[in-house]
Amino acid sequence: MSDLFESENHKTPDDYDASAIEVLEGLEPVRRRPGMYIGGTDARALHHLAAEVIDNAMDEAVAGHASRIEVELDEGNRLTVTDNGRGIPVDPHPKFKDKSALEVILTTLHSGGKFEGKAYATSGGLHGVGVSVVNALSTDTLVEVARDKKLYRQSFSKGHATGKLEEVGAAPNRRGTTVAFTPDPEIFGKDAKFNPKRLHDLARSKAYLFAGVEIRWKCAPSLASDEVPESATFKFENGLADHLAAQLEGRECITTPPFAGTQDFPDGEGKVEWAVAWPVWSEGSQSYYCNTIPTPDGGTHEAGLRAALTKGLRAFGELVGEKKAAKITADDLFGGIEAMLSVFIRNPHFQSQTKDRLTSTEAARFVETAVRDHFDHYLADNMDRGRALLGAVMERVDERLKRKAEREVKRKTATSARKLRLPGKLTDCANDDADGTELFIVEGDSAGGSAKQARDRKTQAILPIRGKILNVASATPEKIRANAEISDLVQALGAGTRDKFDADQLRYERIIIMTDADVDGAHIATLLMTFFFQEMPDLVRQGHLYLAQPPLYRLTSGSKSLYARDDAHRRELEEKEFKGKKVDVARFKGLGEMNPAQLKETTMDPATRSLIRITLPAEYQDRQPVKDLVDRLMGKNPEHRFRFIQDEAKSLDEDAIDA
Repeated sequence: MSDLFESENHKTPDDYDASAIEVLEGLEPVRRRPGMYIGGTDARALHHLAAEVIDNAMDEAVAGHASRIEVELDEGNRLTVTDNGRGIPVDPHPKFKDKSALEVILTTLHSGGKFEGKAYATSGGLHGVGVSVVNALSTDTLVEVARDKKLYRQSFSKGHATGKLEEVGAAPNRRGTTVAFTPDPEIFGKDAKFNPKRLHDLARSKAYLFAGVEIRWKCAPSLASDEVPESATFKFENGLADHLAAQLEGRECITTPPFAGTQDFPDGEGKVEWAVAWPVWSEGSQSYYCNTIPTPDGGTHEAGLRAALTKGLRAFGELVGEKKAAKITADDLFGGIEAMLSVFIRNPHFQSQTKDRLTSTEAARFVETAVRDHFDHYLADNMDRGRALLGAVMERVDERLKRKAEREVKRKTATSARKLRLPGKLTDCANDDADGTELFIVEGDSAGGSAKQARDRKTQAILPIRGKILNVASATPEKIRANAEISDLVQALGAGTRDKFDADQLRYERIIIMTDADVDGAHIATLLMTFFFQEMPDLVRQGHLYLAQPPLYRLTSGSKSLYARDDAHRRELEEKEFKGKKVDVARFKGLGEMNPAQLKETTMDPATRSLIRITLPAEYQDRQPVKDLVDRLMGKNPEHRFRFIQDEAKSLDEDAIDA
């Protein structure tokens, strides 16, 4: 009997047939893998739900259809967002005759009015997954729409409609959309709660980002505090300039007033708003936004601002006869800066679903051109003001050049002593100084050959390694020292290991792990990171270690070619950039298959590539916790790894997919 049961109901890994193919319908993929859509299930992801709904309301305001947004947090972790915009359409959807457009938007991924740019010229919720993801990850969602002087209502739970769209009465003096939802504790944990201060600050920041919109905040009395009022109204006619003034709080600045303004892009492509100040004493902060969405990792709009200000101050220096002004770098000018930049552009591209970094190449050009002219006038209209800023920045330039000279003497002395011991397979860069230089660690001679042709010979060095390097977490010190690949890597870096590590002797500013975009490449990258975590943790702490992001696919339709990092990115590009077109898809089996021009464009050129900086969480800043973590994940004892996987399986799975 047991034999019969096993043969009929238990499949082995080799039983791969049609029944093994799982099809996830509707919003089930979101509940199964929330990390793909909101970056995880932690507090940041929870608040991402709130941001998605508020962003939809902001899109109505930016498009000129709403002037007021209400954000209300109630007990029971329930958030309600209301706008007085056009209201989500409620008529039957042309493709789904038995469903309203509202129900399609709430229950279907990649649905919305923002793909073709017909309903919205610029928008933040561009991927068409925002409110449907919120619905999928909430225990109950209620949507009310006031449209055409009528009020409609529909309820949902965990991504499914719990009833039909109802017309509940007349609404002659009301218009817009209300979305109320409660995040699902099965997804975020039973103790996960919205942070009232975080939502209050989010509402206020949105009001700063679009001058003239009124945002009303309200929370239950039990959730109010000294920092969070029970109710408040935010409206800032001067936008980012008001925001910057509040942030400066009367601090003395090198120049007054701050450099602030707004400028439309040509041909209706959008606009940019900025507010910049240089406090006398400040560690500085920089905030960047695209279509009211925060982009904490900056991106191409940040690059445009940096270029505009740097080139402008250099030109002013030349105008007043400062001969060393040409040596000014963006870092000199942005040290201690308080900068805020907001752009509105059509069809923005972001690095990930959570939109932390803008990658639209045209944004850099638009912002630089728009801001540069205003900055030139800001400096020249008041020469004393321009000279004050130039003088402060030149002090930083002199200090930087002094430190560089000191390091160069040290480095040349050390390099001379080690010159004959540099590994023969290392293709070094021309620069003697470490500033601005990069070492690419690549797997195999084929990838190394392409990388050597694609590199900038002045600043980029290439070190090929052979296969999967030694797992240092399970090796003795003697075995580590005897390993040829590790020995070459240590010699190329020149800074020593463990207690003998000296950051001042590091021969490159950035160490970039560049492996194939497949499982083997990920394994090699993991082994290399294990080496750095264990043997050179200070190198990681100081921000020198990076992961390159080579593409896995090349998508071509006609004369248009784009690159995709992974399957999720490929699907996004096919749906958004090649919608309805036949696409030829080429899969790169490895970096060696890419010609040098492709490798340079996608992975090595600082102007077009994306890098991931490897960091250590706060709890692993000391040496012993790092050692314990490496031992647990990569050491000899498999039970430690098994226990870690059991404890962290959910988050690890989501993070892996999201990455």
